[in-house]
Amino acid sequence: MAEIKHQDKTIEVPDDSPIKETCEKLGVPFNCKNGTCGTCIVEVTEGKENLSELNEKEKLMGMDEEYRLACQCKIKSGTVEVDF
Repeated sequence: MAEIKHQDKTIEVPDDSPIKETCEKLGVPFNCKNGTCGTCIVEVTEGKENLSELNEKEKLMGMDEEYRLACQCKIKSGTVEVDF
């Protein structure tokens, strides 16, 4: 099981899961949910290596390994801590 953290909250998710729903539960704001608006940008403060590689939508939005679109990436395993 993988973990996604924000401040004092931690939610366990299966490995290789999209992080969209979990980040929504943690309070990340969402609008379009398809990678075009940028509302769900999160700062990855821990565990960048535990997320999937940047996809084309994230690259078009100028994301890097530190700032990701929560609606587009997956957690491979381990722990990821986000801020927004």
